Amino acid sequence: EVQLVESGGGLVQAGGSLRLSCEASGFTFDDYAIGWFRQAPGKEREGISGVRSSDGSTYYADSVKGRFTISSDNAKNTVYLQMNSLKPEDTAVYYCAADPDPIFFEDIHEYDWWGQGTQVTVSS
Repeated sequence: EVQLVESGGGLVQAGGSLRLSCEASGFTFDDYAIGWFRQAPGKEREGISGVRSSDGSTYYADSVKGRFTISSDNAKNTVYLQMNSLKPEDTAVYYCAADPDPIFFEDIHEYDWWGQGTQVTVSS
């Protein structure tokens, strides 16, 4: 059974940092790409970052470039999203998703499996 479990969300002040984790199981981690998405109340789910385990290629949306860093630990089947310089507009539920070979990291329709999400709240 494929499972993706996010953790690391919470409440932080603007300018602060959080590190999200996405632990995967039930599939060959090295053969998959992991994407990070977020969804704020009343807004569509937005693809913000992704990493392809096979070649280490990464993607960042303009809204997070320079502030967020994605990394993967294949030995732990875990992908991390380090989020620095957080802003109130980063407040959302953050999800990770997995797919063998997404063409566009940021496209929600590319991904077969999703985690349950973790809440990130940034206070001003």
